[in-house]
Amino acid sequence: MKRNNVREVSLIKNRFYSFRNVCTVALIAVAYLLLSVVLVGFKVDQLVLIFIFSSLFFISENTRRFILGFSIFIVYWILFDYMKAFPNYLFNEVRIRGLYETEKSLFGINGGGMVLTPNEYLKLHHLVFLDVLTGFFYLMWVPVPLAFATYLFFKNRDQFVKFSLTFVWVNLIGFVIYYLFPAAPPWYVQEHGFDFIAHTPGNTAGLARFDQYFNISLFQGIYSKGSNVFAAMPSLHSSYPVIVCYYGLKNKSGTINVFFVTVMLGIWFSAVYTSHHYVLDVLAGITCAVVGILSFNYLIGKTRLKNFIIYLVKHISG
Repeated sequence: MKRNNVREVSLIKNRFYSFRNVCTVALIAVAYLLLSVVLVGFKVDQLVLIFIFSSLFFISENTRRFILGFSIFIVYWILFDYMKAFPNYLFNEVRIRGLYETEKSLFGINGGGMVLTPNEYLKLHHLVFLDVLTGFFYLMWVPVPLAFATYLFFKNRDQFVKFSLTFVWVNLIGFVIYYLFPAAPPWYVQEHGFDFIAHTPGNTAGLARFDQYFNISLFQGIYSKGSNVFAAMPSLHSSYPVIVCYYGLKNKSGTINVFFVTVMLGIWFSAVYTSHHYVLDVLAGITCAVVGILSFNYLIGKTRLKNFIIYLVKHISG
């Protein structure tokens, strides 16, 4: 009789927690939708995100741990999306001519009797092979970090959490710089000159040649959803592969690190080749990643961040 009572209490407890979980997820989903509608408007992507999170949360204990771990990246994506509601050009002057002139003075290339920025020179001397190659490299800035994070999740939860938090930390540093130093990308100068035009839509720039070669609208679709045109410095596209390479080497990932380094160099070149970033933007992105990694490691040793990491690891581990 006593065993039956214990079992009954256990069942009631499980039902309670299941009910609590359903309510919690539902409240988070509703709050996210309402806030999104207010800030950036309703998009089908928001429903897809809610569906993926909810499905993985309730399918099994393992999928729940997985999606809770990757919630770190979900928070980053939501913050990035919400930047649309607060354009950085409303807070500080956008650097256009000054950045262009500095790029030319430091990295200018003589061509046709005049000095050109590397972007301008590469645009005049583009090759189909490079158009395609740089397009593939630029597509890797999301899949490679996420694939590596998935690998770390199953191999080393501690390193997974540190990699994920470093990724978000570097992005937060970059976001702060976006608002302190709004900067126009090279393609903006090529299209609009040095005059500031608010609400300028995103542009595929040199990546349009990739779309044209394959007769698709892949990059057009991606850049039409961009959060802010005037967020070229630092190039966070250039930051991400640095983080991947750092943790790849730290975890002694073997020959895959050769691939990571190749992707890193390829993305750096592609950023300039496609006129999405100046060399200065790329260098700023690399610096942002290095500062983010070093400061994150410092915080682990000097603050309670280490305890927070232990807490997260515990809650996503079996």
